[in-house]
Amino acid sequence: MKPDATWRARDDRYDSPERHIGWLARTFPALSFYTKLVGIVLRSSRLARQGRYDHIAWARSSEEVTGYLEAVGCRIHVEGLGNLDALERPCVFIGNHMSSLETFVLPGLLLPRCSNLTFVVKRSLTEYPFFKHVMLSRNPVVVDRVNPRDDLKAVMEQGAERLAAGYSIAIFPQHTRAIEFDPEQFNSIGIKLAARTGAPVVPVALQTSAWSPGKRFKDYGPIIPARPVHFAFGAPFTVVGKGNEEHQRVVRFIQEHLARWQKN
Repeated sequence: MKPDATWRARDDRYDSPERHIGWLARTFPALSFYTKLVGIVLRSSRLARQGRYDHIAWARSSEEVTGYLEAVGCRIHVEGLGNLDALERPCVFIGNHMSSLETFVLPGLLLPRCSNLTFVVKRSLTEYPFFKHVMLSRNPVVVDRVNPRDDLKAVMEQGAERLAAGYSIAIFPQHTRAIEFDPEQFNSIGIKLAARTGAPVVPVALQTSAWSPGKRFKDYGPIIPARPVHFAFGAPFTVVGKGNEEHQRVVRFIQEHLARWQKN
């Protein structure tokens, strides 16, 4: 049975509803979740190879992943959704990067509120078996994470093309995913793209350690439902000048939300 379609939140916030968690999901949450995830990826990959995996299909599969996370006990809380309703043109979403969870969940949140979406992704995501077809069908901006200058050029050129074509862009400007947020490792590449193109910026803060990194396969580690999942979206703003203040604005937004969630 597929999870309930409760994720289609239309208000300013969303909180996972109370639900019964079966014995298997409670005892083996990772096994239960990844079994379903494999099926979603295989089905989505087939549609992508057939040229049928559009942004609507992407949003639906993202919502399905979210529902299966909830089905193993993960509690998801989202705030600031109303800020996305103010968007009138493609924007740059800039946030911290903590786990694989946001890559799978964000499309279901964002696509109902923007005409189209893509991500800035590391090249390895476009080379994974099966998943590569899904990722490539979404017309991503691809970076190698080897030479910062080459990555900047790729984001500036490809990002401008995607924005002009009507895509909003989600970017995680960190060297790698991390549980602890380090502003020194959080670069301003997203702000630079917004400054060059005039696109508005939406700051994103997230806490997604419920999907923890694996020892052998980093992308697929233990699922820990006891850790609440949080997303927050800030009000859109435009970049003026070099963007130094705007970059610090995004950093503060992330730090303040992470500090508040840690206390709760």
